[in-house]
Amino acid sequence: MKISRSISFTTIFFIILFFLSNFAEAGSKTYHYNLYWSGIKAGEATLEYLDTPEGFTIKTHAVSSKFISIFYKVDDRAETVLYPDGYPKITTLNISEGRHTKHKVTSFIQKTEETPQKIFFHDILKDEKAEYKLDKPAYDPLSGFYVMTQIPMEIGKTEYISMFDSKKIFDAEINVLKKENISVPAGKFDTIVINPVLQTEGLFVRNGKMFIWLTDDERKIPVMFRSKVKIGSFVAKLAEEN
Repeated sequence: MKISRSISFTTIFFIILFFLSNFAEAGSKTYHYNLYWSGIKAGEATLEYLDTPEGFTIKTHAVSSKFISIFYKVDDRAETVLYPDGYPKITTLNISEGRHTKHKVTSFIQKTEETPQKIFFHDILKDEKAEYKLDKPAYDPLSGFYVMTQIPMEIGKTEYISMFDSKKIFDAEINVLKKENISVPAGKFDTIVINPVLQTEGLFVRNGKMFIWLTDDERKIPVMFRSKVKIGSFVAKLAEEN
């Protein structure tokens, strides 16, 4: 049994986080998700909101199940520190998937009267550095959710959010599809179904086949996620929040 490298647990969880609730109202919270691959329990993911001296911090940790780890072990971590207005300050990504590892740091510099909007990217393992100057703010996947909570969701509408991911700056397309009541391990929820179309590396490259069920309220918590992949499909379901 071989799982394609493109099946990235971190990518799955990042997309989930992209649509999470307004951090200003969240306080310290932890969300737990079950991840399934073609009906098989493939792993678990955890999200933490933390107030730290550096600023409001979002941490994620995604791991493969014992069975999946026999063939393709995953242990992925990410952390984003935010400015008070929700704009990202620094994002750290540590990926361990099978034999593949990544360690990337992205710093976001806000525009001032003296300096333009900038992004500094550093791939530590490859010793690769890059600088990007922006004409408008661009968010990483862990902070983009704050912008999402500020956008009124109307069925049939398409919204756009400027994103930086995989050394690319692009407008993420958010299609608002319908309302639906669903059940997940955490309970029953009235939801809004959306279809985000991104331009990121790995699992979801421009395929438009990703769907997310968000709570139909001001929090916009993602309770279920589904995406087709090269082999089978992935589903993530909210299991617990505390």
